[in-house]
Amino acid sequence: MQRPGSTATFACCVAMAAFALDQGTKAMAVANADTLSGGLSVFPGFNLVLHRNTGVSFGMLGDLTPTTLVALALVITAWIGVLAFRTERSSDAAGYGFILGGAVGNVADRLRLGGVTDFLDFYIGEAHWPAFNFADAAIFCGLVVLLFWPGRTPIWKSTTD
Repeated sequence: MQRPGSTATFACCVAMAAFALDQGTKAMAVANADTLSGGLSVFPGFNLVLHRNTGVSFGMLGDLTPTTLVALALVITAWIGVLAFRTERSSDAAGYGFILGGAVGNVADRLRLGGVTDFLDFYIGEAHWPAFNFADAAIFCGLVVLLFWPGRTPIWKSTTD
């Protein structure tokens, strides 16, 4: 049995690490804006670029104001924070922590810059995945942990089967 609050503390530590990695890498990307503005090939299939996304995933909802997007993100972040505080599973705490750190990282960009700094560009041939950042990767990893961690009943399976 875990000590009360230990999973919430773990979630906070994961969130702070994800936030720090995200903000640090975005700062490096912005500091090298001249180099990245035209794209910098790292290896075949991966470039570093500099892009400001004023929407959400894949540029969706780009017509909403930054204030509206921040408010929406803060409501979702508060809900995830409550789930992180209530969980008793370390794996769930890690998943919630990744999501929280990534969400707060992107909210910080929206508040400071009016959009999110994206700089990771993966591609195959001429087909490019939309540019993203470590906050987006943390959110994705958190969702994967919450949905697929061993011992967890997937949400698409009924517990009454």
